[in-house]
Amino acid sequence: MILKQKLFIGFYTLLTFGITNAQDKSYLDKNKPTEERIDLLLKQMTLAEKVGQMNQYNGFWEVTGPAPKGGNAEQKYNHLRKGWVGSMLSVSGVKKVKAVQKIAVEETRLGIPLIFGLDVIHGFKTLSPIPLAEAASWDLEAIKKSAQIAADEASSAGINWTFGPNVDIVNDARWGRIMEGSGEDPYLGSKIATVRITGFQGDTKSDLSKVNTIAACAKHFAAYGFVEAGREYNTVDVSISKLYNTVLPPFKAAADAGVRTFMNAFNLLNGVPATGNNFLQRDILKGKWKFDGFVVSDWGSIREMIKHGYASDSKDATTKAVIAGSDMDMESYFYVSELANLVKSGKVNEALVDDAVRRILRVKFDLGLFDDPYRYCDEKREKASLGSQANNEGVLEMAKKSIVLLKNAPSPSGSSDNSGGEAILPLKKSGQKIALIGALANDKNSPLGSWRVASDDNTAVSVLEGMQQYKDNLLTFEKGTDLTIGKTSFVEELVFNTTDTSGFDAAKKAAESADVVVMVLGEHGFQSGEARSRTNLDLTGNQQELLEAVFKVNPNIVLVLNNGRPLAIPWAAKNIPAIVEAWQLGTQTGNAVAQVLYGDYNPSGKLPMSFPRNVGQCPIYYNNYSTGRPKNSEKNVFWSHYSDVENSPQFPFGFGLSYTTFEYKNLKLDKTSFAKGERIKISVEVSNTGNYDGKEVVQLYIQDEVASLARPVKELKGFELIDLKKGETKTATFMLTDKELGFFDNDGNYLVEEGTFRIMVGGSSDKGLESKFELE
Repeated sequence: MILKQKLFIGFYTLLTFGITNAQDKSYLDKNKPTEERIDLLLKQMTLAEKVGQMNQYNGFWEVTGPAPKGGNAEQKYNHLRKGWVGSMLSVSGVKKVKAVQKIAVEETRLGIPLIFGLDVIHGFKTLSPIPLAEAASWDLEAIKKSAQIAADEASSAGINWTFGPNVDIVNDARWGRIMEGSGEDPYLGSKIATVRITGFQGDTKSDLSKVNTIAACAKHFAAYGFVEAGREYNTVDVSISKLYNTVLPPFKAAADAGVRTFMNAFNLLNGVPATGNNFLQRDILKGKWKFDGFVVSDWGSIREMIKHGYASDSKDATTKAVIAGSDMDMESYFYVSELANLVKSGKVNEALVDDAVRRILRVKFDLGLFDDPYRYCDEKREKASLGSQANNEGVLEMAKKSIVLLKNAPSPSGSSDNSGGEAILPLKKSGQKIALIGALANDKNSPLGSWRVASDDNTAVSVLEGMQQYKDNLLTFEKGTDLTIGKTSFVEELVFNTTDTSGFDAAKKAAESADVVVMVLGEHGFQSGEARSRTNLDLTGNQQELLEAVFKVNPNIVLVLNNGRPLAIPWAAKNIPAIVEAWQLGTQTGNAVAQVLYGDYNPSGKLPMSFPRNVGQCPIYYNNYSTGRPKNSEKNVFWSHYSDVENSPQFPFGFGLSYTTFEYKNLKLDKTSFAKGERIKISVEVSNTGNYDGKEVVQLYIQDEVASLARPVKELKGFELIDLKKGETKTATFMLTDKELGFFDNDGNYLVEEGTFRIMVGGSSDKGLESKFELE
């Protein structure tokens, strides 16, 4: 009876999906264990078909139209029909995905389904804030929910694999891809990596086969965030200690969270391109961490090993990449053209190919693609999911939580609206004349940010539209100046306006008669992201000139920053009374900004990166090292400092204000001496002492004062987001274990050493209540 059921399942699958040209389809029997199914399939695969699974192509023709004729497109199409393609990227939408999947399933010998990948970085059709902005929320549940929304929309459009999250730690704001990650801290970065992955994939491995989840990809493995001088695709040269203690922890957290794929990086590490790096991919990832998913190259990175001077030609690059553990070739075309012959000639062991293919097939089985290759092809679900009201409400909540209040002082003019020392924010909801100035304030495209390949242009709610919802104030808008000139594109250099000031007079006139001026300045959405490195971090073009011109006629300014990285704004930090870091918040940008400015949402964000005073401080980060001369104890010049600016950042990691105020008191440890392996309980009372209900991110930092390797002056080891009503007090409690107290030595061994530990608890990395304990 059991045999009959299995035969029926196989026969039903053949009829359903049209697979009739292979002899043994027992690998389609879902009652068999996955590894057994993979074994059965591998035994039937030719070498060319195995190599095909390791080959990924970008979309190369209008898939719902006729087959391509001539050139590279026809060759790729023929590869697809032969089963020589394992994955496609940049093909999305149910009709297109189904058309391509049909070729793979119904026209190839074995009918192995494709996996469809896309850069779903901060949403699909409905866009959340850029990832760096989401990190500013420090709200892990909200970040997970954002990833779930993205997965729901992407999967409804046929996508089952995202090239995210980016878990690169980075401390240099010059690097454009900073907007894709979670900032400078490995502890925060690891926590966010975990929730983004579970948001995409689900909480358990079995969740991955649901139709509303997608496989995630931890990238870029490894150290891409440390490119020299922040210049894109540049060389990386980091110490072993930095690698183990800063770079790798978020990747290890991703592996522990069950991420199904990794993407290697463009850069060198110890002189070896990451794509051909055995130490990273074989020794650490697949060896020490026992990762059982697959590794995909970054775009063309196998081919780029030739330019690096590490491989002599396509054969050499293919050999080194496969041996090093790079399982799938994204857009180098080397595996499909070279690998089979390299195996036949004995240059590459076929066992390495089998291992790579097994890993790729495993993920396809995990996704349920063999049980139903069209499971992501439901047009009704696609229509219901994309841009739904629920998804828009979800990204609006995420956007509000991502905003950071950097400054909120009383009006410098002493106007009646801010008399008695009241802070300029929140804005009053009636009786005010407000001038809204800046091209970005009326921009519906730039706030979407970079990396939004599936969304539509000009679909963001602008700040102007958001503020227009508050109808009891007199709102006047003036552009003031254009930020960019001509076309703006993800793939082309931007041209900025530096000369045309013809709109200044109208802006000054509007400001002169206003009670409050709201100026929206910063970066264009395509000014950060891949290949968008900068050597100046100021307000681009003539925005700074506009800001100072308006300030002269009315200093009651709220500066709203739209940007994808930390900016250096020393003049504004000194002179402008209120500064709101509003990043690039995605589809609901304007509504989120307006609700914060008017006090319907009390900002609670904290910076995930330090903001420098000027670009000369970069890289700058809170968890630095003391040096041998940290203070001017001798009252001379011979100490670690700059001669023209102080060492501290303009705004430190973990910093963020609220419309209310918080007081910390009664920091307690359950005792002052602990043995290794004991849990250390730390508690602190936090009170809301202001006039608004609010949220506070309570942060715990430690310092191992003396260790076998010098440790940073401060390291984040815990945080808790708490809600406090006006006048309310709550106790935040933390537990430190060996997991938080140790570090990696230069051989990759995790050590927990005896000695004195300092702790600090507060609302920012720069100040808080302090205590000490001994670890014996």
